[in-house]
Amino acid sequence: MDGDQLEVKVGRYVADILRGNTLIEIQTGSFANARTKLRALTADHRIRLVYPVAKRKWIVKVSKRGKVLSRKPSPRKGRAEDVFNELISMPDLIGKRNFSLDVLLIEQEDLRCDDGKGSWWRKGVSTVDTRLVQVLGRIELDQPGDYLQFIPKELANPFTNAELADAAGLPVDLARKTTYCLRKAGLLREGGWQGKARLLER
Repeated sequence: MDGDQLEVKVGRYVADILRGNTLIEIQTGSFANARTKLRALTADHRIRLVYPVAKRKWIVKVSKRGKVLSRKPSPRKGRAEDVFNELISMPDLIGKRNFSLDVLLIEQEDLRCDDGKGSWWRKGVSTVDTRLVQVLGRIELDQPGDYLQFIPKELANPFTNAELADAAGLPVDLARKTTYCLRKAGLLREGGWQGKARLLER
């Protein structure tokens, strides 16, 4: 946007974007790598973290000279709840007054080349570039209560992680990470046990 400043020095850190009075950080990888920086910056600055999730992905095979050889859809489809795979490393930031989060649902292309430089499990095929095709949607998480949208309203209260997984169509492991983050943020509380399953209450 007009007026944005890029790569701005803030104390011992460099912020991706300064927009007005808000520092914007774009994180495409692990939040664990940025948590020290984000915790430090939120002490005195408004921080907006932008996290893109590939809801739709294309695998594009290219030659060593960059010629497109094939393009096919990836079977992996991301969803907004994937952000909890990363938030689990810093759930305390959910409740910080200066912290907000944008989850961008995107369509992207992964360009891959059989150049022998990739990992063994990809048999040497490496990802040489990632391209944004379009933004499909945006979820703004400005207040702690906004995170409760990830708990389906029709879900009983209290509920178990297995019930959340079933209602939201999530893997149980991701449901556990979601409720862990929301408990740490004070948005859910433990409500006893149902057999060996922990009960959670809004």
